[in-house]
Amino acid sequence: MVLNQASLKRDGVQDYVSLRATAIILTLYTLFILGFFLITPEVTYDVWKALFSNLLVKAFTLLALVCIAVHTKIGLWQVLTDYVKCARTRAVLQFFLYTLAFGYVAVGLFVMWGA
Repeated sequence: MVLNQASLKRDGVQDYVSLRATAIILTLYTLFILGFFLITPEVTYDVWKALFSNLLVKAFTLLALVCIAVHTKIGLWQVLTDYVKCARTRAVLQFFLYTLAFGYVAVGLFVMWGA
């Protein structure tokens, strides 16, 4: 039996709900950004900077970044346990891919709050 290491509760229902909730939030964020591009006639650096200087946009982006991290962790765990049977290979892949995902989120936070 494979134990679920993706969630703290080690519960498939929790993972299911977490994946769906993060997918909804990421979809809303994508629609928000897409809507911004559609209604803004010309996107310049100043317009983009003004958008992300708004605290609500920063908070929404932070929420989206956290959702990316959660969604990635659970999704990678599910895919790797389904398709990679060797425990050592799976552990190495998980470490590499989790580190890469963490790096993406860290860079996103740095770009968003550092500017």
